[in-house]
Amino acid sequence: MAEDVKIKVSIDGIPVEVAPGTTILNAARQIGGDIVPPAMCYYSKLEGTGGKCRTCLVKVSKGSEKDPRPMPKLVASCRTTVMDGMEVLNITSPEVVEARKGVVEMLLINHPLDCPICDQAGECKLQDLGYDHGSEATRYEFERRTFERIDIGDKIQLHMNRCILCYRCVFVADQLTDKRVHGIVNRGDHAEISTYIQKAVDNDFSGNVIDVCPVGALTDKTFRFKNRVWFTKPVDAHRDCPTCSGNVTLWYKGTEVLRVTARKDEYGEVEEFICNTCRFDKKHTDDWVLDEPTLIDKDSVIGANHYPDFNPPAVIKENPVLQEANEEQLARTERLK
Repeated sequence: MAEDVKIKVSIDGIPVEVAPGTTILNAARQIGGDIVPPAMCYYSKLEGTGGKCRTCLVKVSKGSEKDPRPMPKLVASCRTTVMDGMEVLNITSPEVVEARKGVVEMLLINHPLDCPICDQAGECKLQDLGYDHGSEATRYEFERRTFERIDIGDKIQLHMNRCILCYRCVFVADQLTDKRVHGIVNRGDHAEISTYIQKAVDNDFSGNVIDVCPVGALTDKTFRFKNRVWFTKPVDAHRDCPTCSGNVTLWYKGTEVLRVTARKDEYGEVEEFICNTCRFDKKHTDDWVLDEPTLIDKDSVIGANHYPDFNPPAVIKENPVLQEANEEQLARTERLK
């Protein structure tokens, strides 16, 4: 019977019932929509993430039914669990919006605004936050910290200038592999992602650090500067892989597969981590069984060139099953408008 107990919580006036131990962020995700706080460091698929970037700050205007006092300060929604009767304010609180604007300003102190040449453009959560909450000018008068680009593997390049120290890549390497060889070195303003002396990131799942990075700090060297994501056509596919699930997204330019990534959910989190063989070595349509065109959020710039008047790659045109799936997706996209 204890498993059936639900806790009632209200977020921006919208009630929801969740299981005990649920965080405010995940309670908001059960509601969905604009009231879901942004998250740059939290990753539901990885243990121990959250509490570092502070972009998910919310205001608890009522602690619980037993103790209705508000919490004195804004709290990180990814780390704060709900209590019965709790009332939370996110986008309806001017205090939260102003605090989020300050957090974005801090994240952009050292992060260069090089979106025109960054491979993450179009998929970058910091880019979205900067658009929603960023200021036109910076108050920061000191010289930005800069680093040389380095290769931390034969197919991964690190742009430390862009890193916001979310720790996601460290967690994914720590939890997917037996021998993690990179992490955070130094402290404070000198902290940076780096490998141990004379070590390189080299294991079957190392490519996943690219997928979990919320900015363009870790990039795929096989895809660098080849194309913009909004000029490519993503298609879900799978293969019988002995190492991972084999469920991926293929990014097409015409009939050429430019890159392979893991499939992601609506919050940009990887559904199932994939191996390096699937990611880097299988870039031909013949290597895969095609499922359907990837569903793109209607507000994403990636979808701007896709599904209205969509011109699918030849592999879809030649496959009646995929063509039918594409037509169904076109209809879903129209309904979302």
